[in-house]
Amino acid sequence: MDSNMTIVRPAYFIIMGFSGIPHVNYYYLFLLVLYIMSVVENGTVMALICFDQSLKTPKYIAVFNLVFVDMVGSSALVPKVIDTFWFDHKYISYSNCLTYSFFYYVLLTMQSLNLALLSFDRLIAITFPLRYQIIVNLKTMFSLVAACWIISIFDMLVAVGFLIRLSFCRSVVINSYFCDYGPLYELACNDYRPNDIISTVIPVFILWAPLLFILISYMCIGAALAKIAGGQDRMKAFKTCSAHIMLVIIFYLPILVTFSVAAKMPRNAGIICLSLAAVIPPAFNPLIYVLQTEEIKLSLKKMLNKMKQSKIALK
Repeated sequence: MDSNMTIVRPAYFIIMGFSGIPHVNYYYLFLLVLYIMSVVENGTVMALICFDQSLKTPKYIAVFNLVFVDMVGSSALVPKVIDTFWFDHKYISYSNCLTYSFFYYVLLTMQSLNLALLSFDRLIAITFPLRYQIIVNLKTMFSLVAACWIISIFDMLVAVGFLIRLSFCRSVVINSYFCDYGPLYELACNDYRPNDIISTVIPVFILWAPLLFILISYMCIGAALAKIAGGQDRMKAFKTCSAHIMLVIIFYLPILVTFSVAAKMPRNAGIICLSLAAVIPPAFNPLIYVLQTEEIKLSLKKMLNKMKQSKIALK
């Protein structure tokens, strides 16, 4: 880039995803339903962890962080998408667009790293059960969660920092459903090769490296379970991992499918797949934990019983 070149920063961008899709308002309604589910369910799980002393464990520190990220991520994305497209407010200022992109990707990174944290918890619990409470204590888990936040924020500060150096002197139309990093930097009229490199390298660290760690963890867990003599004990140990395995599938499968066939998809189909990959995990993760985790089910039953007793007392 010429050092004397003036950086052109537009007053606004125009977000133009979901264009030309028939009956698209029904899809926005579907997103709204998923968002309401996400807020209610994640809020419930967060309340259970906060108020139930039996859930004040390292594992549920990571679970709390996951549901918090899911709820904040949905709240940052879905209302804005509905406002943008349902109410036709497609203009977004330059600074708001970069802020939007930053927070979206920080929260996406945290979802991925949190799943790796939970796999670490299960790995230690099953392969080193006698040392679990020594290795994975509250201090360790708080430190790991804090490290994940630092990594997420630092990575996205670097990514957004490289957007600031770009000059947008041609189109300001973003062909996505939010201020997506790739479609945004591709609008630049100066050299965006550093952004190309960042968009290739950062996903390796925030998506594929955690997924690789999760897969290796479960290979080690499988080897440990194979050494357990009793089939019933083996199944009991595996059941403690079932909820996490389902979370990993729900988070990574849509992303893997979308990335693997994105080039062959029509633009709108790709945008819909990416939006579903962003909103489905926060809506269904709490349901999985409630249905698959005995501690959460027991805590929910206790809370419902207390509510019934309170109603009876008021009468």
